Amino acid sequence: MRHLIAILCLLGAPAFADCPAPKNVSDKLDALFAQARAAETDQAGQEISGRMWALWLRAPDDAAQEVLDRGMRKRQVHDYAGALKDFTRLAEYCPLYAEGFNQRAFVHFLREDYPRALEDLDAALALQPRHVGAQSGRALTLMNLDRIAEARLQLQKALQNNPWLSERFLLAAGGPLAPDGDDI
Repeated sequence: MRHLIAILCLLGAPAFADCPAPKNVSDKLDALFAQARAAETDQAGQEISGRMWALWLRAPDDAAQEVLDRGMRKRQVHDYAGALKDFTRLAEYCPLYAEGFNQRAFVHFLREDYPRALEDLDAALALQPRHVGAQSGRALTLMNLDRIAEARLQLQKALQNNPWLSERFLLAAGGPLAPDGDDI
């Protein structure tokens, strides 16, 4: 019996032993934020945004990447329960990887569970404070909670890092997050 337990432990160990720390991509993000602020066209801004996402969507190891990718596929086909399971597993396995929390927050948002989305977005931002996807997601979540002033400030903060976010139009005159006095 003791040998059977040892074998079972060894079989489970390689896939989910300990998640390595996420790579420090701060320097790369600093450069991308500077490029985004200097970009002159929407196309250039969107290309730079894509490169930011490529960094955030690179999981710490192959096992984590597999769970992240699977959860994203499930979310895309509206299997929100399955996606939540995968993103919860990812967040538990890699608690220092912000994207696990950000992706789980997105599923909570899609399910209109805004309080839980906000919790996960706060966790993601505690790990990666300039994650503009989590920042803009937090702004949208706050907006749906009718916390408009907070949502506006959060989105403005995100736009300081990446002025090309599609959510920028929410701050335009007549938009739901337009500054007071800018309505039509």
